[in-house]
Amino acid sequence: MNDFCHIINGVQVTARNHFNVYNPSTAAIVGRAPEAEKTDIDNAVSAARAAFEGWSRTSNEVRRKAVHDAANAIEKHLEELATLLTLEQGKPLGGMGSRFELAGAMAWTRYTADLELPVQILQDNDEGRVKLHRKPLGVVGSITPWNWPLMIACWHIMPAIRAGNTVVIKPSPYTPLSTIRMVEILNGCLPAGVVNVVTGQDNVGDLISGHPGISKLVFTGSTSTGKKVMRSASDTLKRLTLELGGNDAGIVLPDVDPAAIAEGLFWGAFINNGQTCAAMKRLYVHADVHDAVCENLVSFAAKVTMGDGMDEANLLGPIQNRVQFDKVTRLVEDAKARGGKVLLGGSAKEGPGHFYPITLVSGLANGDPLVDEEQFGPVLPIIRYADVNDAIREANNSVNGLGGSVWSRDVREAKRIASHLECGSVWINKHGAIQPNAPFGGVKSSGIGVEFGQLGLEENSSVQVIFS
Repeated sequence: MNDFCHIINGVQVTARNHFNVYNPSTAAIVGRAPEAEKTDIDNAVSAARAAFEGWSRTSNEVRRKAVHDAANAIEKHLEELATLLTLEQGKPLGGMGSRFELAGAMAWTRYTADLELPVQILQDNDEGRVKLHRKPLGVVGSITPWNWPLMIACWHIMPAIRAGNTVVIKPSPYTPLSTIRMVEILNGCLPAGVVNVVTGQDNVGDLISGHPGISKLVFTGSTSTGKKVMRSASDTLKRLTLELGGNDAGIVLPDVDPAAIAEGLFWGAFINNGQTCAAMKRLYVHADVHDAVCENLVSFAAKVTMGDGMDEANLLGPIQNRVQFDKVTRLVEDAKARGGKVLLGGSAKEGPGHFYPITLVSGLANGDPLVDEEQFGPVLPIIRYADVNDAIREANNSVNGLGGSVWSRDVREAKRIASHLECGSVWINKHGAIQPNAPFGGVKSSGIGVEFGQLGLEENSSVQVIFS
């Protein structure tokens, strides 16, 4: 068992106190993370501010190469990072698990490296010349969650440094170790102070979001925590990018082939064991195909293996922490009490680890907590509908608006329905297929701003207009 350190100004910084990080599959201690104090936060911000002076003035080519070098460094250490990620997060090494996450981190990093913020000429005539410049902001604070810790860390870090900013990142206390190690690796190809990491409990996030030396905050996590972050950041009028909770709805039209869509529906809902903001959390199925869709989903789900992520045979792992495990259990028990029909799973077996079986529940409706709340686990409620307009209305009847999907052989009709969904992204005959060139963000309580692509890069800059 190792004691990990903060990485501040390119070097390891020891802490007076540490906290245990547990393997959710076995309850064994993976390592001990450093517990940051206010002086650590101040030192990290000071290091980032000092590094900003030089980093913000580097050329476009230097920053592009540095971000490509960062991707190459991650690739060089892929197996090491994937193993540490699996040990602390629980997801399998293979399949759509830790190696998949690292592959995504590298893909986003390499795409971001080749983005640019060119000067725009707004006017050039006898009345004068007007140019729009995009300038780096300063220090970007990053607070990341426990579900996709390394990929989301890259989503935060890479556009920030590509635009000329420096970073102080604070990972979730459930999964801090892989982020510490990744930042340590990144410091091998970046100037000291450009990327710093500190770890601790919720109070550390408060210190970062309220710190006067931080110019922008990027947060991925729950809506309730996002509101706290926003309040904390308000005193210093920080710029914010918030990617918050989702309760994504899928709508299945009556013309589908239930057998053909079963695999897509399953992974749209259960990727990362359902612990994904943009996973499908509610499935509305037309009455004509409801039973057949349920039967095919059960048939496919029953063959998916779940267990310790270090076993290459498993495709799904545990729920990452006890708090989330208890929430999933509560929602399923409530659904059963309300008359929901459990088609598969429905109760956890005794034994080590936070394993909850893949669970499919029918017979519920809007108003039932399993439908209204974001379960963030391996459970999917399936809701029968008769009129597609009712399905659209019920899908939109949510405080969230991150993603949604429509499933149909008639792509034109699916697109028409998609245009009526109140969410930031809609997929046709798939769900959650994000990509680095397409902006991603939510509406309503699912967030503020976007990430990815050109728009995501621009959110890491300020506008300066020069008139001449």
